Amino acid sequence: MNKTRCGVLLTLILCANPAHLLSSDLPPFAPLDIFELEWAADPQISPDGKMVVYVRRGFDVANDRGISRLWTFELQTTAHRPLIDDTKQQSSPRWSPDGKRIAYLADGQLYVKHLDGAREVIQVTRGLESPSNISWSPDGAHIAFGMNVAEKKREWVRVPSPPKGASWAEPAQVIDRLVYRIDGAGYVEGGFEHVFVVPSEGGTPRQLTTGDYQHRGTPEWSDDCSALYVSANRNDDWEYQPTESEIWRVDVKDGAMQVITTRKGPDTSPRVSPDGKWLAYLGHDESPLGYRADHLYVLPLEGGKPQQLATELDRSIEDLNWSADAAGIYFAYDDEGNRRIAYLELKDPDQVKEVADNVGGTTMGRPYSSGSYSVSTAGEVVFSHTTPLSPAELALTRRGSKVEILTDLNGDLLPHRALGRVEEIRVPSSFDGRSIHAWVVYPPEYDPTSKHPLILEIHGGPFANYGGRFSAEMQLFAAEGNIVLYANPRGSTSYGAEFANLIHHAYPGNDYDDLMSCVDAVIAQGGVDPEQLFVTGGSGGGVLTAWIVGKTDRFRAAVVAKPVINWTSFVLTADFSKYFTEYWFPGDPWEHPKEYFERSPLSLVGNVKTPTMLLTGEDDYRTPMSETEQYYQALKLRRIPTAMVRIPGTGHGIAARPSNLIRKVAYILGWFDQHRDLP
Repeated sequence: MNKTRCGVLLTLILCANPAHLLSSDLPPFAPLDIFELEWAADPQISPDGKMVVYVRRGFDVANDRGISRLWTFELQTTAHRPLIDDTKQQSSPRWSPDGKRIAYLADGQLYVKHLDGAREVIQVTRGLESPSNISWSPDGAHIAFGMNVAEKKREWVRVPSPPKGASWAEPAQVIDRLVYRIDGAGYVEGGFEHVFVVPSEGGTPRQLTTGDYQHRGTPEWSDDCSALYVSANRNDDWEYQPTESEIWRVDVKDGAMQVITTRKGPDTSPRVSPDGKWLAYLGHDESPLGYRADHLYVLPLEGGKPQQLATELDRSIEDLNWSADAAGIYFAYDDEGNRRIAYLELKDPDQVKEVADNVGGTTMGRPYSSGSYSVSTAGEVVFSHTTPLSPAELALTRRGSKVEILTDLNGDLLPHRALGRVEEIRVPSSFDGRSIHAWVVYPPEYDPTSKHPLILEIHGGPFANYGGRFSAEMQLFAAEGNIVLYANPRGSTSYGAEFANLIHHAYPGNDYDDLMSCVDAVIAQGGVDPEQLFVTGGSGGGVLTAWIVGKTDRFRAAVVAKPVINWTSFVLTADFSKYFTEYWFPGDPWEHPKEYFERSPLSLVGNVKTPTMLLTGEDDYRTPMSETEQYYQALKLRRIPTAMVRIPGTGHGIAARPSNLIRKVAYILGWFDQHRDLP
């Protein structure tokens, strides 16, 4: 459905007037409304700045799956229409350098759409494996991409074949890799990500990189199309170096490789300047800290040492784009729960200029950081824009100009629902007085003279952040009459490296004090029934929820979602064991058994009095189901009211399917309702 800028203006007026949104004449946001939400992702502006192609996402109620379609928006005419008329799941649109074609992925293959003449679609690849991270050559003749290549297994056991007509058991599965299963992907079949090139009009993909190494990220072309730059760890012991990588130059003609960076630590996201003189990239020096910010570097390709830019910016940088004149670089970073786009010039490398903020709105469940942007040759910037009352819409700006909202994807839904007002607060921690950033979502029918239940909802990570972004889960909690509190306690990102690493080898710990200080502050404001407090969180938030009920019985009920309960069993069963033991602990659990146990919520289970439900996906390999089962059994042995909710067929991202997002909220609210009136 095409929506005009008049519709956008109406929505902006409504969003600016909370009193209208909170009118009792409007129904509250309801679970089935999840299926009506839409949002803009991965916006790509044409080189001439006249058209935007983006991924329009939503949910299909019949199939209980996400919908991903490519749409275009013409900036001069505001024409808004699908790019391709088919039902394939479409993603990753990328403009050809001349702006006449768009490459994209659909149902696991690479396609190119011609925008002139017959506007035909060409299927470029037809392989069994799926391309990813597509990148046009500057002359438009080729497309580079990453693709998995199966590992050649060495057979070292001979098992007789079954006799003719016999039915034997399935063969054994032999596992010999450090990382043998990954959340969301299951057990790893074996293989390595390699770089390929293919003619943009179709043909046979040619593999450029070889060896038993992973080549990550989007390949970046040299300005003369003779080489590609790619990030990879090609050390023999790469399995035991979870963050190490260098940038390599790969010759397109013969695949010859030359290492470009050599420091210990990750070097990623190579971007060649349009004049071919500079290579920009991201990385940091290796350290054992739990949180390490990525910095921005440029390296002269004709010879010289790398130079760090934006040295005064104590934030992690990502998503690099050169300006067309090669004079400067655009990038994104999170700042106090707000994703921003910035620009700096090479001649003034520490003068960071803000281009836009409020980037995000592509995570529908909880208000995590997200969002992306792109830049035209003339400097127009298109990005995904969010507010607490709206998922991502397309937005446009130039450096120093106003932000213009282009789309109104939810104008047919959200202005007709009573949404919870979101208020930003800052609270001094009772532990050391540090300012803790938090947000409060009020019920649509909030009456400050009445007392309302309060739900504390805690983010995961723990190195992550919440912000003033749309959240379906928070709105559904508030729609049931609850005040919802969410915060960024110490350890959260976007407040600097020192704040994040306050939990280094000390998590969970004083982040508990931060959260309790926020609860106390909201109670002091009035409107909260202090006898009706509830707490929940997922992943790292599940860890903290279990920690909280082991430290206090002030909460009427708790829901611990996909938690870590026992750090020893966790690091030996989770998908990235080496990463957790190396960066979150001083060593392996058999070397530091006391620390592993004392930081485990299991160590406090003897204190728990709070009715506590657990909720986890059965296929979760990030915080495996065995963690949930341990806590459930411990609570049962202690006769604490408990229940274990197992979500079949899902991993750590429980809310990946919309019905599971609805189911998650329903079980949380149902558990709280059961215990709302306990004496």
